[in-house]
Amino acid sequence: MLRFSSFVSIFLSTSLLTSELSLAAPLFGFGSSDDNSAGTTAVSNDTVTSDFLRPAFFSRIAYCSSDAVQSFQCGAPCDALGSDVDVFQIGGNDGTIPMYFIAHDPSTSTIVVAHQGTDPDNLLSILNDAKFGLVDLNTTRFTTADGRIQVHDGFQQTFERTADGVLAGVQNGLATTNATNVLVTGHSLGAAVATLDAMFLKEKLDPSVQLTTSVFGLPRVGDQAWADFVDSSLGSTLSHITNQNDPVPTVPPEFLGFVHPSNEFHITGVDSNGQATGIVACPGQDNENCSTGNDILDASVANHLGPYFDDISFGASACPA
Repeated sequence: MLRFSSFVSIFLSTSLLTSELSLAAPLFGFGSSDDNSAGTTAVSNDTVTSDFLRPAFFSRIAYCSSDAVQSFQCGAPCDALGSDVDVFQIGGNDGTIPMYFIAHDPSTSTIVVAHQGTDPDNLLSILNDAKFGLVDLNTTRFTTADGRIQVHDGFQQTFERTADGVLAGVQNGLATTNATNVLVTGHSLGAAVATLDAMFLKEKLDPSVQLTTSVFGLPRVGDQAWADFVDSSLGSTLSHITNQNDPVPTVPPEFLGFVHPSNEFHITGVDSNGQATGIVACPGQDNENCSTGNDILDASVANHLGPYFDDISFGASACPA
């Protein structure tokens, strides 16, 4: 069975090719036309706690078993969120349809959509990541999109399998709970699907609903036109958090035409207690001072899983229930 280390080796081998062809890339029109090396700014611990902590808790729970999530009996990961969270919809098969759940978080008047990331013990889940090709964005779903936008084939296919169910669940949750906010979150593959979800929900939900997207370990989802579309639609309501030398945010590579949207927050160090020692805000798209500028020789699979901050890690081992 292909395990997580093999999944990352696919990404690493592609990224090595990126470094070899980086000088030739502009000749073929791949990637962004301009390097982004804008200076970063420090992010306070208070901002991490207020903006990222609760989304991270929900993303971690997405790796628990469906039964544990449905009953909200998943031990410490569930306890961290409090007992009043109500999970009212679960989907997926842990394979071609990674698990997701929708919950009501009364403490923040929020409907939460959380997507499971790459399951290292499931080949089908990994194959979703391995489909690197760019394909046209489905404009029957994204009706306001430019017809020239392209996204990662595997990510779009995975998104399509749950999009209608997620939209219906969110609409039902908003109607029955009187919640005024929606949070979309996920890690790894789940971060990619969550970003597509957020763009879909942004178009379909009433503009009065406050939509926030906070994702972790996000791979590149689409091309320059996609990154611009995300920036114009979500703006600062999107945050994608990257951890030190995690290789996943650097793939698929820029030379294949993939570009990150803006609003990356990069963790520069984590101490032995799992606490972040530095987090910076990274202006613009694919900022060279953040994950895009990482040296592939320093890539760390462990950084993809965590800890990120507050000793929060992701993956099945982070939620064994």
